[in-house]
Amino acid sequence: MKTLSLLAAALLLATSAHADQANPYLKNVPVSAGPVTLPISPGGRGTRPYEMSRIISPEEKGSLMKQMMPMMNMATKMDVKDVMNLMAIKYPAKKGLSFDDVVESMKLRANQLNFKLVGHSPMWKDFQAVLGDMDAPRIEVFHYCDIAAGRAVLKYAPESLIYLPCRIGIMEDADKNIWVLTLDWDTSWLDSIGGKMGLEKEKELITFARDIRDKMDNIMRAAAAGDL
Repeated sequence: MKTLSLLAAALLLATSAHADQANPYLKNVPVSAGPVTLPISPGGRGTRPYEMSRIISPEEKGSLMKQMMPMMNMATKMDVKDVMNLMAIKYPAKKGLSFDDVVESMKLRANQLNFKLVGHSPMWKDFQAVLGDMDAPRIEVFHYCDIAAGRAVLKYAPESLIYLPCRIGIMEDADKNIWVLTLDWDTSWLDSIGGKMGLEKEKELITFARDIRDKMDNIMRAAAAGDL
């Protein structure tokens, strides 16, 4: 787990070094922290809608790991907790709001933005029922979907199913503060792949990606602020 997380962090560091040197995690990362040869070969990518790309073998993934080692060494002071923090975007709920207030505001704003709630995971109840952990703070995960955007992304890269639907977590921390969190789906990296997907397809996917990111952020901010 730690190795995989560090790989994810190293990839993120490499793609972000030019764009965000102000990030505290990047202060020791030189701008020249690349390039990396990714395991892509001619004929290995799906070209039709919903067509899977080829399976990348464990050997190829191992080779990629070795190429990533120099960047991973830069991140040796980071542990799993640091990596997860780096990959998350989170907002503290306004003081005085209850957990249910935050959930209600989130649902109302999602409705306004036509984001469909497609699932709900009350994890803390499972901690209690299955593990007998009655001290766990309240933690719930809400699953949202934009049908049109999901279809467009899956047509191009069906493997992106592993990231769908979008998730927003609401949880109490050790001090009973309430937080709203999601994966930091920073779309600024899309600017670096201009022209590689075909102009019209690229415009559509980038538009959808940015629209989802902006709406998710809008929903989370509304939840944290208790907006109605």
